[in-house]
Amino acid sequence: MESLPWLILGLPLLTAAAIHLGLKKKQSLSALVSTCSAAVTLVLTLVIISKGSDLAGSFTWASIPGFDGIEIGYELNRLSRGMMLVVAGVGFLVHVFSLAYMRDDSALARYFCGLSLFMFSMTGIVLATNFIMMFMFWELVGLSSYLLIGHWYQKDSAADASKKAFLTNRIGDFGFMIGILILWGITGSFTFNGISEFFADAGHPKTVVPSMTMFSAAILLIFMGAMGKSAQAPLHVWLPDAMEGPTPVSALIHAATMVAAGVFMMVRFFSAVGMETLDSIWGPDVIAWIGAITSLLAALMATQQDDIKKILAYSTLSQLGYMVMAVGLLDPEAGMFHLFTHAWFKALLFLGSGAVIFACHHEQNIWKMGGLKKTMPITFLTFGIGTIALCGVPGTAGFFSKEHILESAAHSGQWFLFGIAALVACLTTFYMFRLFFVAFLGKPRSENADHAKEVGPLMSAPLIVLALMAIFSGYQFLGGKISPLYKPFEFHPDAPAFIASISAVVIGLFLAWKLYGNTENDPLENKGVFKHFRNKFYIDEAYAKLVGYGQDTLAAFIHFFDELIINGFIVDGFSRAAGGFGRIFGRLQSGNLQGYAVLFGIGVLLVIYLTVFVS
Repeated sequence: MESLPWLILGLPLLTAAAIHLGLKKKQSLSALVSTCSAAVTLVLTLVIISKGSDLAGSFTWASIPGFDGIEIGYELNRLSRGMMLVVAGVGFLVHVFSLAYMRDDSALARYFCGLSLFMFSMTGIVLATNFIMMFMFWELVGLSSYLLIGHWYQKDSAADASKKAFLTNRIGDFGFMIGILILWGITGSFTFNGISEFFADAGHPKTVVPSMTMFSAAILLIFMGAMGKSAQAPLHVWLPDAMEGPTPVSALIHAATMVAAGVFMMVRFFSAVGMETLDSIWGPDVIAWIGAITSLLAALMATQQDDIKKILAYSTLSQLGYMVMAVGLLDPEAGMFHLFTHAWFKALLFLGSGAVIFACHHEQNIWKMGGLKKTMPITFLTFGIGTIALCGVPGTAGFFSKEHILESAAHSGQWFLFGIAALVACLTTFYMFRLFFVAFLGKPRSENADHAKEVGPLMSAPLIVLALMAIFSGYQFLGGKISPLYKPFEFHPDAPAFIASISAVVIGLFLAWKLYGNTENDPLENKGVFKHFRNKFYIDEAYAKLVGYGQDTLAAFIHFFDELIINGFIVDGFSRAAGGFGRIFGRLQSGNLQGYAVLFGIGVLLVIYLTVFVS
């Protein structure tokens, strides 16, 4: 049993290496090998989960004198087992879906090689026993996401999106690295167990931490890594653009795994530090507010997007903000439970959008769809299940996990955060049913929609499995066994969280039906404040101007320094001085005897003066 985690970690890497080194020209075989590898990984994960026992193992990767050494290892507990199921389960379903969705792609082997590399990288984050190992795999996830987002690099938009994702994440990762080093300076350990022992044995943190402000700064710097990976404001701008990658990639990276890595890392870290320690500092409050603001901004942006994938991308941003807010409210169980349920129904929605795009000949504008209910009944049904799960309709997994986050906000006494969470829940129902009504109901609005047909079993089967998980993963008989930090739901009809949750669904559904139940175009387009929602509050434009102005200012300063200081005074200055002295001495060496006699006379007078009068 102890060897299974090593096999789960190493198998995707071996698969990626085999495809890249030996199967690159054999497209179909590469796809089959990668899919089989994902299937084996899922089976092994299920075996470990069925045993229910904690496992740990490691070896020293690098040893430095005076330093404990850097270990590569695994730690499988309830948290990591549940997260591993998300990675392996969604990963396998995405592989199966991709067999049909990407079958005509000319770079199929490269695509599946990237998927296997990503599975290896994400598995390393989940199993990591220390921050050094986690950071290495953290960077590998960034690399593999760069390769997958830019899979169709021939398109400028895809190439730009991959670079944007990579560079934005580097900003967060730089803060992450500094935070890890500060935390090591405080605790003397990189391992999660070592950090846990430091705070468990030391009593109150104020007695052992030299500066609580420095400790809060370390937590916020570590959180910067989560801001990059989990796309929290203001580092959220890369995620919507990343929709330029293949849709199955969006389901794997931007719904269930990579973007959830930041939340998982913070829960892993907060669990090691301890809630009592965190309750005495101000860092978590900042985290909660960043999550709430991200959630609200993204939900408002989603209400006016027309691209089906971008609607889901902003929805992902919003739900990640929910999770981050729960972690900041020191309720990591609620955040991880929502991460677990959200992974299934958001992967369902992304793959469902992929089925729609595939059937509509790669059309992504929802206003050029319509009438898909009749031509794509399986996709219609499963996408509908994903929609109600995301909206938190009672009876679905999303209802249970969303309810816990609302309860966390209510019990914390921060009613402003509770109000934001309730408003986001209402907006979620509004924009998701807007998408659902426009894309699936009514009449076809284009020839592509009119000729759409239901996708084949390789695409529909993953949708059905995910639809079942979208409903049942929140229940005790399933979620209680496999969910990381599962929180059982207690029915309190008079609780503020329950009232807000139900009210949000009813109001959002009513507004969506009133405005989009039977319409040919968007009645809110470019009207008043909705224009700002459609243009994403002009945040991308502000970044472009800020970066452009900063670059131009720096370039102007460097040009001035180079021309005036380097060229003008140093390089050209010495050159002109040498030339001037040369011309002076050149005039003295003119060959005129009278001139020489005059200079000789002046020299004699100077010698007499210096000898007689000065000395």
